[in-house]
Order: sequence, then C-alpha cells, then structure tokens
Amino acid sequence: MFETAGTNMKNGWGLVLGAGLMTLTAMLWASEPMASLNFLVIRDHNGKPVRNAAVVLHPVNTKGKQQRGGFELKTDSEGKTVFDGVPYGKLRVQVLAPGFQTFGEDYDIEGPTMDITVRLKRPQGQYSIYEDHPNDTKKEQPKDDGKKDPGDGGGKPQ
Repeated sequence: MFETAGTNMKNGWGLVLGAGLMTLTAMLWASEPMASLNFLVIRDHNGKPVRNAAVVLHPVNTKGKQQRGGFELKTDSEGKTVFDGVPYGKLRVQVLAPGFQTFGEDYDIEGPTMDITVRLKRPQGQYSIYEDHPNDTKKEQPKDDGKKDPGDGGGKPQ
C-alpha cells in the first residue's frame, strides 16, 4: 500500500516537472519570430506544376555554412507545399524531382509569410571534349617543327 502511494507521488511530480519543461520550451519558442513558407514548383518550359517533388530545407549559419538537421516536404498534385514555424534567418532550399535539374538557392526569411516559386529546368546534355563544338573558338595548337627546346639538354641524358 505504501509503495503504491509513493509511486503515485513520484509519477505526479514527474508529470508536473514534464509540464513545466514543456511550458518553458513553448515560451522560448514563442519569443522567436516564425514564418510560414508557401512553395510552388513548376516546369520552366510550360509552367505546369511538378507533382511529388522533394523540397528540402536546411538552416544556414551566418558564415553561409549549412547546419545540421533539416526538413523534407513533398509537393501535391498542384505543385504546392507549405511549411509553418520556420525561424527567421537564412534558409537553404533544394528541390529535386526525377527528370529535372536539381534546384538550390539560399533565402533570407524576414517576414511572417513568404511565397517561393521554383521553376525546374529539363536536364541539359553533357559537354564532351571529344565532340565538335562549332560555336566554341578554337585555340591554335603550336606546330611541331622538329626543333628541340634549348632548355631540355638536347634530349641527351647526363
């Protein structure tokens, strides 16, 4: 009987302590301004929405370095997603979707709401040095006239 009363008393204090910590945490978060971000992800070539694109958010420190943590959101059928409770400051946004180039940019979150429209581009062909590129200016290659460089010792080992 005494053990039950002691256990209930300990549980009661644990609940009071837990509730106090949660209240303190909520008060600290309430003092920091938060923003709501509205994302719209569309195709660059025709303006149609990109469904199921991954929108990845990372906080960025004052030196421009990405911090640990982050969130990943997915766009709906209209290419939209929303994230509430973002603290003011720098935020790195990356958007990934199959069949499109990856988008990445840093934003300064300074107001209660922010609308961000991302235009995803189609992937472009890779550049190869083995292909002819008519628009590139060619540099003249030095011709080998058979003369030896006087600084190379005449090609004879010493």
